[in-house]
Formats: sequence, structure tokens, C-alpha cells
Amino acid sequence: MKSRIVTIVLAVGLGISCVLLASRIGQFHLPGNQQGYSPAQPIAYSHRLHAGEMQIPCIYCHYAAQTSRHAGVPPANLCMNCHRDVTSSLGALHAEDELATHEKRKPRQVVSPELQKLYDALALGPNLQPDPAKQLRPIEWNRIHSLPSFVYFDHRAHVRVGVACQQCHGPVETMERVSQFSDLSMGWCVNCHRQATRDGIGGARVNASTDCSTCHF
Repeated sequence: MKSRIVTIVLAVGLGISCVLLASRIGQFHLPGNQQGYSPAQPIAYSHRLHAGEMQIPCIYCHYAAQTSRHAGVPPANLCMNCHRDVTSSLGALHAEDELATHEKRKPRQVVSPELQKLYDALALGPNLQPDPAKQLRPIEWNRIHSLPSFVYFDHRAHVRVGVACQQCHGPVETMERVSQFSDLSMGWCVNCHRQATRDGIGGARVNASTDCSTCHF
């Protein structure tokens, strides 16, 4: 009996030690915790370039966050507001302009491989006009942030009171490939609501509810 108790104690102690060690090196997640999840996307879109270097506001692309529960993925047509004219990196475009000037000819169209995927999805030809030989197809982006079905989250309420996108999504403007920054656990959300109620948001007082029915109804 004594040896059995010793075995159980040792097993529990070993289990706790493994959990603590794994958590310290960032390899232990509770079930459902996708913190750090960073899947490859069908088009290598750089938030570091667009939101960081070019300082495009998050809400320009994710405009649905103002009027909908979900921020959503921008439609490919929105990308064409810029990429009808910008077909490659500025470095590649400038290099072609300089070469064309040296060779006394008009610059040729330079298209990056990643933007070619966008044009193919929109069934556009070399002149960026609809090509009847091509077929429209959706870009199958991989979802990163996903809450359980029993959780209600509304972007509108958060955007309306001035919660910064980085509060939940982290410094997206520094990410070449987006990863889930926060663990999005209930405790994390509740603590954020408590802090917002205590300290306010942007100098304004708010009453961020911690009632269960706010997110679970």
C-alpha cells in the first residue's frame, strides 16, 4: 500500500513538473488554446509591409469590423484599389524603369508571383482586364482566430468604444505572417473588461460587462 502511494505521488509530481517545464518554454497549451498559431496563406500577404511600413489603417481592409460582428477577410476587389497600378515591389518596378530608360524603350509590366495569384483569382489577363479564358475562384485564406461556437463576440462594440486592434491581435503591423497573439481565453477577456472598466479607454469611461450572459447567451 505504501509503495503504491509513493508511486502515485511520484507520478503526480512528474506530471506537474512536465507541465511547468513545457509552459516555461512555450510548448504547453490548454485544449483549444491556439496562441502562436500562424498558418501559411495561399498568398504571402505581409501585414508588416501594408500596416507597418505603408501605415494602411486596419479598418481600411477590415471595414466590416465597424458594422458587423465579424471583421471578415477583405474581398479581392479591394486589393485592386492599389494593385491595379502596383503590380510588384517598388524595387522591381524602379529597376525595370531604369532598364527601360537605359534601353530607350517603354517599361515592361512587372508582376510579382504573389500578386499574380491575386490576378488569377480575379480571372484577369496580362492587361489586368477580365480574361474569358480564365475562371473566377475564391482565395481560400486560412482562418487564424477562432472562438468556440458558444461564445458571442462582436467587433462593433469594441471598435465603437475605441479598442485598438492590437489589444487583441497584438502588433500585427510588425508581423510578416500573422499569428494569434493572445490566448483568447475567458480569463483573458474578463481581465481585459475589468481593466477597461477601471482605467477607461482612450480617456473615456466605459462599463465593460463581466456578466456571463454578455458573451454566453
